[in-house]
Order: sequence, then C-alpha cells, then structure tokens
Amino acid sequence: MISVENLRKRFGDLWAIDDVSFELKEGEILGFLGPNGAGKTTTMRILTGYIPATSGKVHVAGFDIMKDPMEVRKRIGYLPELPPLYLDMTVHSYLSFVSKIKGIPRSKRKERLEWTIEKCSLKEVSTRIIGNLSKGFRQRVGIAQAIIHDPKVLILDEPTAGLDPRQISEIRNLIKELSGSHSIILSTHILPEVTMTCQRAVVINRGKVIAKESLETLTKGKTLEDAFLDLVTKGETEVLHA
Repeated sequence: MISVENLRKRFGDLWAIDDVSFELKEGEILGFLGPNGAGKTTTMRILTGYIPATSGKVHVAGFDIMKDPMEVRKRIGYLPELPPLYLDMTVHSYLSFVSKIKGIPRSKRKERLEWTIEKCSLKEVSTRIIGNLSKGFRQRVGIAQAIIHDPKVLILDEPTAGLDPRQISEIRNLIKELSGSHSIILSTHILPEVTMTCQRAVVINRGKVIAKESLETLTKGKTLEDAFLDLVTKGETEVLHA
C-alpha cells in the first residue's frame, strides 16, 4: 500500500532523515516508533505531500508522491500531531466543510458525514463548537476529518499524545476498528501504543531506520521497552529483517 525507498530529507546541514526505507501492507497497522526528534514527523509530512523529500521514492497505492501528488492525497487521510481544526465551527459544520474540500460528491456527502460522526462517536457533540470540546473529542474530530473521504491509507502522528487514560483507550479502540478497511501508519514515541495497537514496528533514531520487525521478532523475549532501549542506546544502524 505504501512503499518508501531510500528517503532522505536535508534541512541546511542537518539530515533529518537519511536513507529511510519500509513498506506498509494492505490492512496493516504499522507502528513508526522512535524518540522525540528521531525524524518521525518529517517522514510523515513527506508521505502526505506536505514537504518534498531531498531524494528517494514514495509510492502510495501505486502512485508516485512526486509525480502524482494529488492522486496520493486522495488516497491518504492524515492526522498531524496538532489536528487542523477550526475552533469556532461546530463539529457538523466543520466536517461538512471538509467533505467539500476533499472532493466528496454532493450525492454522497450526507452519507459520509453521518457515517463518520457515528464511527468516531461524535453524535452527542455534533452541534457543539469545537473550541469548547475536550482534547479527547477534538482528537476524534481530527480523526474524523482524516477518514471522511474513505481513504485507503491513514497516517496518524501521535494520535493519543496528551490524552487521559480513558481517552487513550477510546482512541486505540477506534484505530483498531478502522484497520479492517484501512492501512494505517501510527507514528509515536509512546511504547504502549505499539504493543496495544500495531502488528509490526519500524524503529527510527537520528533519522535512520534501525529496525523493522514484527513485534514478536523485535522483542525476542524482552519487553518492547527493553528492546527499544537496546536498539537506541547501542546506536544500531543495521536494518533488521523479519
């Protein structure tokens, strides 16, 4: 569903990501795991077409991000770390607006809007101003704007950051429900997010992929926390294969 080959991004003298390669399979939830500053958000922004790569290739559902950026964007739903919400709009009016700018045909907008509100459990707050909602509900609205056009791929950047335990559990369950009909990349520095939600993990540190494994292979009898710390502290640079 997504193929990333030898991706590099340079900001001045800094290589934010350097030779990053991985794949996202259809129907998979892939954890993109690394400490803060590892290059996760830069990678996500390149995959979604927000910034260009310095070099490398990205294909989404067979389309090249450089040659066919609009076709790629049609097939991606993106939740950045700070959701792109208009705080003075109601949930319903905001999602209606999003359905128009994402090109959903007029004949299908009502159906998609109702489905999305139901799927993200927003019915009880659909008439409320977004700026008056809790952070958990705002995060749900952020996910709603990402899925309303029924994309093949969802890219979620730190979707549970700053939420309380109940809200975290709700968002995790929602992500698992969406995995049946979407391929998902979950970018996070929070280890439990990977163990509770993902089937496979790509670990990045200082702009380089240092492991890409099934969780079972990655841990090899260790906790994910210990396996992750071992990889990062040893400065492992060899790409491991499942």
